[in-house]
Amino acid sequence: MRFIGNKELIISDIKNLFEKLDLLDKELTLFDAFCGTGAVSDSLKDSFNTVSNDMLKWCTIYTRGRVCANKCTFEKLAFDPILFLNTNNNIIKGFFYRNYSPAESERMYFTIENAGRIDYFREVIENWKIDNLITDDEYAYLLACLLESVSVVSNTAGVYGAFLKHWDSRALKPIEFKRVPAKDVQPKNTEFSNSRLEDIISDIECDILYLDPPYTQNQYGTQYHLLETLILNDNPSLSKITGSRPTTSMRSDWSKNYKSHILFDKILAKTKAKYVVFSYSKDGFMSKSFIEASMKRYGKPETFVCKKLNYKKYTNFKSKEDNEHFEYLFYIEKKLVDHINYESPLNYIGSKSKMASFIKTNMPQGFNKFIDAFGGGFNVGININTDHVLYNDLNHFVCGLVESFKITDTYQYILYLKKIIKKFELQAKNAESYNKLRDYYNSFPIAKRDPKLLYSLILYGFNQQIRFNGNHDFNNPVGMRWFNDKVLEKMISFSRVIKEKNVSFESKNYEELIGEIDNFTFTYLDPPYMLTNGSYNDGKRGFLGWNSITENKLFNFVDCLSLQQKPFMISYVLEHKGDYNLPLDKWVTKRGYNVLNVDPILGNNRKEILITNYNAGYFQNKEEFSEIRNHL
Repeated sequence: MRFIGNKELIISDIKNLFEKLDLLDKELTLFDAFCGTGAVSDSLKDSFNTVSNDMLKWCTIYTRGRVCANKCTFEKLAFDPILFLNTNNNIIKGFFYRNYSPAESERMYFTIENAGRIDYFREVIENWKIDNLITDDEYAYLLACLLESVSVVSNTAGVYGAFLKHWDSRALKPIEFKRVPAKDVQPKNTEFSNSRLEDIISDIECDILYLDPPYTQNQYGTQYHLLETLILNDNPSLSKITGSRPTTSMRSDWSKNYKSHILFDKILAKTKAKYVVFSYSKDGFMSKSFIEASMKRYGKPETFVCKKLNYKKYTNFKSKEDNEHFEYLFYIEKKLVDHINYESPLNYIGSKSKMASFIKTNMPQGFNKFIDAFGGGFNVGININTDHVLYNDLNHFVCGLVESFKITDTYQYILYLKKIIKKFELQAKNAESYNKLRDYYNSFPIAKRDPKLLYSLILYGFNQQIRFNGNHDFNNPVGMRWFNDKVLEKMISFSRVIKEKNVSFESKNYEELIGEIDNFTFTYLDPPYMLTNGSYNDGKRGFLGWNSITENKLFNFVDCLSLQQKPFMISYVLEHKGDYNLPLDKWVTKRGYNVLNVDPILGNNRKEILITNYNAGYFQNKEEFSEIRNHL
């Protein structure tokens, strides 16, 4: 069977990887999520329990026929169906005869005789199934044999998007009903599915996920429409020239740039598999750097493997051999869900992305609301699993930016960014194009400035920072960064999670949130620091600065929370570059609050601390939370 991207030539590399990882013959279940023509499922069917899936019905049937070939004894039929079908010359003037041969159309997919034979084969197999003379596996096997036989005499260049205008010599040969190639072993437990992967990924119980999605804009439903019609046997309405069945339902988002990136993130996040193996081409939509960033987001970085494999690209008489064509084979062992950390696509000064896991570890359990009072880039709140997360930041530009990732369709957001980048010809270090966009953004009244336009600007600014002047005009100069694939990965994963969570947004002074805080609310505060300086706390950007007066107000605010027996955590810096915050030290000591020192590596090489009014792990559940809160 000729099939675009089939893995027959690299199956030994895939098996060697599994052998090296010591995963073979361990009674594990392999989920072959894009099974295609079943090369992987068939080759590994005696080493794993297998679940084989494809959105195209003919692929699922073909794979099942190969995988289950050794289970097909045709006991009820009581004769060899292959021999029977090849020892007569019967034809039926059916759907293929009328529509895919010159008998009653101008289409030249098959000769008249071969098309009639195909209709005969298909009807006989169907009748055997209706009469309960063959099992489901035997039915799939015979249909797989039919697909194999059809591919040998089709008058095409290898796919079925169109037929050749002159007869190829092989198409003129009489069709022979051939046995589908299959590994001559008994399979372990098998399951088969005909669904879009993104619709079922959360439900499939498996140990290993093997991914081999489409790489380019080629739509397999269009290229193989004829085989789908042969298997479905549903006599569909056809297009006039190529005779294609309606392909809308067969169109895959994996064959669309950026939609494939979004789906890849979702699959890695939602699979139940412990191990993920991924085949991809260097010619595909997703870059190696994007794939690596995504897999390390959800997997243990130390387990990451990327192998470069030489791979002979499928060619036909219209295409030329690409000697540099190769495929990547990726592997990762997944992290536990609680260990996955999401990062904001905003490069926010004082970001807590490295500290997020440490912060989570030292938070109490049992609350149902989390308030990120100085939300900033939202690196902490995005990683908190609770019923409700309230994001707040006094800087309404930043608040609007973070909210834009929740309310805007991610694919449309990316297209918008690409449109702006192209329109203004944005490039790293190109001040002229950057300043044009900056002037364009600042020309709008503040209330009408689109956060997506601001994000486009930030991506090409100095260190991708967010900086305004006293008139609230964006004034960060051009930088050396751009919208690269690592930023794209952060944006996609962050956008998915923020859409899934119950997040609300406020842009207030944190003190105004007091009414939002009940006994089952946890308040996290990451204010500006007295000992460090950023564009959000120097008081020169049209927003409030941070000084000893505002710091004392913060102390009073959290003291009130303690008096009301409500837990809080503050991120702060006690010492920086030889300076020591003595008022902070005295306040913490006087109140008896807990201080946790943060590893400098996690704290951006600063002596960060966490201040809390509880012992980590003190609250175990809501009931205990309620019973012991008086002991704070």
